[in-house]
Amino acid sequence: MSLSLGVDTGGTYTDAVLIRDESDVIASAKSLTTRHDLAEGIGAAVSAVLAEAKVDPADVTLASLSTTLATNALVEGQGERVGLVLIGFKEADLERHGLADALSGDPVVVLAGGHDHAGGEAAALDEAGLRTWLDAQGDAVSGFAVAAQFATRNPAHEQRAAAMVAEVTGRPVSASHHLSAKLNGPKRALTAVLNARLIGMIDRLISRAETRLGELGVTAPLMVVRGDGALISAQFARERPIETILSGPAASIVGARWLTKADDALVSDIGGTTTDIAVLRGGRPAIDPEGAQVGPFRTMVEAVAMRTFGLGGDSEVHFLSEGLQGGVTLGPRRVSPVALIALDDPAQVHAALDAQLLRVVPGEHDGRFVRAVQGARPVGLSEREEALLARIGGGVSPLGDVLRNRIEIKALRRLVERGVVQVAGVTPSDASHVLGRVDVWDQEAARKALTLFGRWRTGAGQMLAPEPADMAQRIIDQLTHQTSLALLETAFAEEEDGFDLPPAQLARHVLMQRGLTGGHRGLVRIETGLASAVIGLGASAASYYPAVADRLGCAMKLPKHGGVANAIGAVVGRVTIRRSGTVTAPSEGKFRVHLEAGPEDFLSENEALMHLETHLSDVARADAIAAGAEGVRVRVARDVRRAMAEAREVFIEATITVEASGRPRVAEG
Repeated sequence: MSLSLGVDTGGTYTDAVLIRDESDVIASAKSLTTRHDLAEGIGAAVSAVLAEAKVDPADVTLASLSTTLATNALVEGQGERVGLVLIGFKEADLERHGLADALSGDPVVVLAGGHDHAGGEAAALDEAGLRTWLDAQGDAVSGFAVAAQFATRNPAHEQRAAAMVAEVTGRPVSASHHLSAKLNGPKRALTAVLNARLIGMIDRLISRAETRLGELGVTAPLMVVRGDGALISAQFARERPIETILSGPAASIVGARWLTKADDALVSDIGGTTTDIAVLRGGRPAIDPEGAQVGPFRTMVEAVAMRTFGLGGDSEVHFLSEGLQGGVTLGPRRVSPVALIALDDPAQVHAALDAQLLRVVPGEHDGRFVRAVQGARPVGLSEREEALLARIGGGVSPLGDVLRNRIEIKALRRLVERGVVQVAGVTPSDASHVLGRVDVWDQEAARKALTLFGRWRTGAGQMLAPEPADMAQRIIDQLTHQTSLALLETAFAEEEDGFDLPPAQLARHVLMQRGLTGGHRGLVRIETGLASAVIGLGASAASYYPAVADRLGCAMKLPKHGGVANAIGAVVGRVTIRRSGTVTAPSEGKFRVHLEAGPEDFLSENEALMHLETHLSDVARADAIAAGAEGVRVRVARDVRRAMAEAREVFIEATITVEASGRPRVAEG
């Protein structure tokens, strides 16, 4: 008998599930995610599921973790401070593909060096300039990213720069050619920056998770879910944490398929921070050919073709003052619900809310609180940020008592982005407590916070909502609306026949919206809706998604155990490693294979292709075994580009992709 333990750390809840013989869910449990130390929430969820199942922890043969940590960090703009080494590029390249936005003020140096498209050295690497910069920046950052021009054709300068970073600073370093074999240097650099930013965060999570599982008696090897739904070993995830972006959502797709056996559907997973939507076709999720997109960033990481929206149960509610009626919008940032933070310090939170309710004029920061994140290790904070952090202290404080002027709002935003402090405010989760749909946190604190929020004045001078229940329903209705837009946008993006307009614009088009919920009948008849069924996942899906189905006129599947689909997907997947390489023709009769050790030339096309195929197969198989696979099988795909020249076919370029896949290795019983 095999006994698999799946764990998923979400933005609000950590889920655990036990599956026997890969066929039966025998127990599941939830615990609040402990953001200051995720291992605490993991331990609580695992302890609960083991107790429910009444099994010996030593009988667990496989443990696997899916996490939204990397995804949420990028969506919320969090992560550690890093330095970027750009080799052979220009300053203008920083503005391409959101690279400057991703750096967000972190240090960068642009150096001479790099190679050309054929793998030849374009200029010598400026090692002296690099060493000088590293001496100045080494203590101010947590890690480094290195990207060189055409490093996928010849990685020599990236390898040398990475070695110098390790030698001079001792900090972890991410080299772009390790993360993608594709061209597009600025996009590879962006991926390397995000990877470097996540290394410390993911390493701490895995280390603490392994320690906590060991304390509970679970000795099975720990696997981690990758962004394409495949499993990798914990060590592999430590080295390439960027590959765990969309890990939780990918696991949910695998879990949705396992739970429903559906072949074709939209899968929508609502968590505390994000709503993740993907299309299931023929029982398989598609891999995004452009690379995973998370928030504003398009990476070069292979992941499930999924759209991630900053919309969840803990999305921040914003007041819209435009127009006579006013309104609200949700996200994209997550905040801690007031009902939840009130559990940490009930007296302080209720005293602050009561004092704010007594005021005649609503305050800008009414119903909002702030606290420092325990265990956070801030690096490179400004004097203003240091002073604000000291003022926040160790407890829960009303935000209005901490901020002394509007200039400090920017400093607060930076502290939040660095994961140093956490802000609490009104969320859909608070609204659900007020409406009685949920009763797990402090319902009275939620009621007071929504009363305060409803006091905002519209353009007509009226209160936004005189009663907290009215305010709560308004927030839930907005969640329904934004979820419907997200589903429509994803559906339009995946339609085989285009409509010559961006998907987001099509979803919001007046004709689309007028055709929903009964349609329009005048001189013109308009009826619109979603033709595909939707599989709703997430703990709150059963509460929120029936209204979404009514609005879109679609079938909604809410499977049993859908609230822990991520944890299920974490243990029913396979270990899969893909490796790609390129053969080019720098001159007639010469075929160049681009390898990690540098380019190799051959006189025969077939000889070059076979050499690359053999090399990639060996590497992929070895990496799959290192990633925790057994019974590995290898598949090879060739994409050869040719062109006609002077009435004869000429070789241009070939890409070989090798996929090595196997079941995760389990502990002996």
